[in-house]
Formats: sequence, C-alpha cells, structure tokens
Amino acid sequence: MEVGNQSVVAGFVLLGLSDQPKLEKMFFVLILLTYLVILLGNGVLILVTILDSRLHTPMYFFLGNLSFLDICYTTSSIPLVLDGFLTPRKTISFSGCAMQMFLSFAMGATECVLLGMMAFDRYVAICNPLRYPVVMSRSVYVPMAVSSWVAGGANSLVQISLALPFCGDNVINHFTCEILAVLKLACADISINVISMGVANVIFLGVPVLFIFVSYIFILTTILRIPSAEGRKKAFSTCSAHLTVVVIFYGTILFMYAKPKSKDPLGADKQDLSDKLISLFYGVLTPMLNPIIYSLRNKDVKVAMKTLVSQKCFAQ
Repeated sequence: MEVGNQSVVAGFVLLGLSDQPKLEKMFFVLILLTYLVILLGNGVLILVTILDSRLHTPMYFFLGNLSFLDICYTTSSIPLVLDGFLTPRKTISFSGCAMQMFLSFAMGATECVLLGMMAFDRYVAICNPLRYPVVMSRSVYVPMAVSSWVAGGANSLVQISLALPFCGDNVINHFTCEILAVLKLACADISINVISMGVANVIFLGVPVLFIFVSYIFILTTILRIPSAEGRKKAFSTCSAHLTVVVIFYGTILFMYAKPKSKDPLGADKQDLSDKLISLFYGVLTPMLNPIIYSLRNKDVKVAMKTLVSQKCFAQ
C-alpha cells in the first residue's frame, strides 16, 4: 500500500505588507482612523433611528440594519489587519480563519440582499404610495430584514465548506482570510468547488442586482411621469442616497474582481501590492461612506441628528 504524505493545516501566515515595513506604519494610522469613523458614523445612525420616533419607518429600519451590518463587517477583519501591522509574526489559527471568513462573507452577502430589500421599499414608496403603509407594515419589513441576515449566513456556510477543506499550504498573501486567497492554497482539483461557489455568488450577488435594477426601472419610469419638476426632484431625492450606496458597493466589487491582470511579469510585484491595497480599502470604503451619504443627502436624518445633539446639550 502506498501512503502519501498528508499534513493538516493548523493555522495560516498572513503576509499582508510584511515586505513593505514603511507602508505598514502609515496604513496602520490610516486604517485605524477610518475604522473609528466607521464606528462613529454608523453608531450615530443606529442611535438616531432608535431614539427618534419620526424615523421608525421601514426605510430607516433597513438603514439601521445596514449600519449595524457595516460595523460587524469591518469589525470581523479590521482589528486583525491592525494587529498584523504591529505584530512581527502575522498568524491566525485555522478556526480563527474560518470564523473570519464566515463573518466577512456573511456580512457581504447580507448587504447584497439587504440593498435589494431597500430597493423594494423605495419601489413601493414611489410607485404605490397609497398602499405603502399596508405593503410595508411592521409584520412585513421585519421578516424581510431577518431573511437578509439568514440568507447571508447560509451563503457564507456554503462558501466556507467549499473553500477550507482543500487548503494544502498555510501562507496567505493578504491581510485577512479571503476566499480567493485561500483557494490559491488548494492542493487538489477544486474545479467543482469553484463552479459551486460561482453558482452561489450568482444567486446571492446577481439576483439582488437584478432585483435592484428592475425596481429602479419602475421607479424612474414613475418619476418621469410626474408632471412638475419639483415633484420629480422630491421623488428622486427619496431614493438617491440608496442608489448612490448601491453604485458604490457594486462598483467597488466590479472594480476589484473584474479588473484585468497585468501580463507584464516585471510588474507582478506592483500588481500584487495593488491587489492587496484594493482588497484592504474595499473592506472600509463602503462602510465609511454609507453614513456620510445618508446623513448628507437625507433631510430627516440631519434633523434627527441636530435634535439629538441639542437634547444632549440642553440636558447638560
């Protein structure tokens, strides 16, 4: 009987920017400040949507979920990145890697589905305003939000079960345990797994995109039928923040995964560094911009924030 050499991967080494020590210090400060902005901005949005009774509507309930999701998403990876910038030995256990991958993928897939739910909310509000209180009642929008989280978790379990069992090496050329980086460590034929993961991604990424696209076709058609320019402007302003977030979220995904690879072997190192930095900022860009977009482009949120601040100052 021929016995092959097999090894069990107990942990992973995260290379990150270990070959760029000067950049590590600069990016530590930059990412730390960005993370604090994410916590503050999204935390304030959650607070005002809870404390201000005028924001107890389906749209702001989804927005509160989106802010909480952004906090969870960044917290699942950014502390690990920051620790890697300061620690000479950048390692993570197999179970820690699996948990980090699960949370990252779960939060990403949940955001895709949640943005689709928010698009449906805007569709009903603009295209069927008289039926909005009935269609988007509390008994409807709460289960919609819960189903987004459940769908994200289910997608993450599928991705993790297809990726981790085939790891043959333990050196990940990134800051965190990313699916694409982990798949490069496979020591067996994983073509079926890659196809299965592609199908899962089409379901959890493609279907929400299609749903959002169709919803906004009906929304724009309805807005263009409004006779007055002021009415069209007012109607579009109710969904402009959500549309901006959708474009940024899916735009960064498209740029990250669809950009062409460099064919110049001499530029491989620069391409590798570029990929690392893009993946790093992809994880913090949208969570940082979401509260800014919704606070700057939404009159109700700005009023709620001013009211909250004035109440605190008056109480003191």
